[in-house]
Amino acid sequence: MNKILIVDDDKFMRMLYDFELSEAGYKVSTIADGSGLMDAIEHERPDLVVLDVKLGEYNGLDLLQEIRNKIYNLPVILCSAYPIYKYDSRTIAADYYVVKNANLEELKLKIKMALEGGGDFNARQGTDGFDRISAAL
Repeated sequence: MNKILIVDDDKFMRMLYDFELSEAGYKVSTIADGSGLMDAIEHERPDLVVLDVKLGEYNGLDLLQEIRNKIYNLPVILCSAYPIYKYDSRTIAADYYVVKNANLEELKLKIKMALEGGGDFNARQGTDGFDRISAAL
């Protein structure tokens, strides 16, 4: 079962993602902001991260860069209510960009594509899945 980490400051969106993605067969964990993102990634060992762009005092695009600097091949899907961010040059580091709405079909499709394209993240990392990542953190 693939693990997905949701990072979104909107409680109701986190609940929606958790319910819908769990129903789709994924193991889901959520966090409300970027303050503990790298710790959550190390602890949860997700196969994919769904990352909001606007996270209160945190900027999802900066967090995306932090992820890429330490764990370059962890699939990340940016998900924002603001389509304008899709044209920000920093979004190129994401695997996909999805505009938020209550219908999660596009997000589910992008999750499936990202997971199929990259295979199992933990298997790509080494014996325990986080050999290099733990050292980098």
